[in-house]
Amino acid sequence: MKPSPFIFLCATGLLAIFSSTISKSPVLPLFAAHLGAGPTGVGFVASISAFAGVVFSVPAGVLADRFGQKRMIVIASLLFATAPFGYFFVTNIWQLGLVRFYHGFATAIFLPVAMALVSSLSSKERGEKLGWFSTATLAGRFMAPIVGGGILSLFSANSSSGYHVVYSVCGGAGLLTLLLAFMLPVPEETAASRQTWNETFRVFTSVIQNRTILITCFMEAAILFAYGTFETFLPLYALQHGMSAAQAGIFLSGQIIVLALSKPIMGKFSDRHGRRPQIVAGGVLGAACIGAFSLFSSFFPLLLLSIAFGLCLSIVTSATSALIADLSSQQARGSAMGLLGSIMDIGHTTGPLLSGVIASSLGYGRSFWAAATVLFIVVGLFFFRHPTIENDESHCRP
Repeated sequence: MKPSPFIFLCATGLLAIFSSTISKSPVLPLFAAHLGAGPTGVGFVASISAFAGVVFSVPAGVLADRFGQKRMIVIASLLFATAPFGYFFVTNIWQLGLVRFYHGFATAIFLPVAMALVSSLSSKERGEKLGWFSTATLAGRFMAPIVGGGILSLFSANSSSGYHVVYSVCGGAGLLTLLLAFMLPVPEETAASRQTWNETFRVFTSVIQNRTILITCFMEAAILFAYGTFETFLPLYALQHGMSAAQAGIFLSGQIIVLALSKPIMGKFSDRHGRRPQIVAGGVLGAACIGAFSLFSSFFPLLLLSIAFGLCLSIVTSATSALIADLSSQQARGSAMGLLGSIMDIGHTTGPLLSGVIASSLGYGRSFWAAATVLFIVVGLFFFRHPTIENDESHCRP
C-alpha cells in the first residue's frame, strides 16, 4: 500500500506548526524579557516573524510555481530544522529579532505552498481536505504552548536552561519535519513545474489581475483583522471586568478547539453547497459576534461568543482558501496561495495595531465595534463585487 501524500502533508504540517509555535508561545515574550527587553522590545520580536510572512509569502508561491511545490516545502523544512538552534547563541534583543526573522521565513514558505499542494492533490473534496490539513496544523498550534509552558515551569525563571530545553524540542520537531518533507510521496504531475521564467511571470500577473481572487483574499484578511483584535484585546477586556488570566486563556483555547473540530466539516459543507454563500454568512455572523463582545462583561456570555466567533472564523476560512484554489489553475496555485498568505497576514497584524489605537482612546469595547465594522464592510464588497465561479472567465489561466 502506497503512503498517502495527503497524510504525509498533514503530519508534516502538524510538526512544522508545533515547532514554529513552541518557539514563541509562551516562551518568546518571556525569553525577550529575560534578555532585558521592555514592552517595546517584546512587541518588536513578536511581530517580526509575521512581517516575514507578509514579505515572502507571495515570492514563495511564485517560486513554487516555477520550481515545484515539494522543493519549496523541503526548503521551508530546512529552515524549520535550522532556525531553532540559532536561539542558543542569542544574547541580546537584536540577535533575537534576527533569528525570529529567519524563523519567520519557514512559515511564510511552508503554509501557502502546502495549501497549494493539498489543493493540487484534490478537487472534488478540496474544501474538506484543506479543512483537515488546517486541523492538523491547529493540533500542533494547540499542543505547543502546553509543552513549552510545561517545560519552562520546571526551571527557574532566571535560568537560561528552560529556554534551551524548549528550543531543543523545537529543533527536534523541525528535524522531523525535514525528514517527512524529504519522504513526501508527491505524484509526478505535481512534483515539479516546468515553467520558464516568462511563463511564471505571466501566471503571477494573471493572479494579481483576477479581482475575484483579490476580493476573496481581502475577505480572509478582514476576518483575521477581527481575530487579531479578539486575541489581543479580549484577555485585557476580561481582566478589566474582574476575570482571571486563566479564564481569559479559556476563551482562546476554546476557540482553537472549535476551529480544529469544525474546519473539515465546514470545508465539506462548502464542497457540497457552494463557497460564496458560506463566506458571506460566516462574515456577517462574525461581525455580529465580534461587535457583541462589548455588550457583555461576565465569563459565560464571553465564552459563548468566543466559541461562536471561532465557528464563524472556521466557516469563512474553510471556504476562502478552497475558493481561491477553485479560481486558479494548477500552474498558478502557488502564486494564488502565496497572495492569500501575504494579504491575510496583513489583516492579522493590522487588526491589533489599528484596534489598539482605538482602544487607547475610546476603550476596548469600541475596538470590537471597529473590527466588526471593518469586517461588515468587506463582506458587503465581497457580496456585491464577487461573481460566481461559473461566470468568471479569468480563472488565472496562463
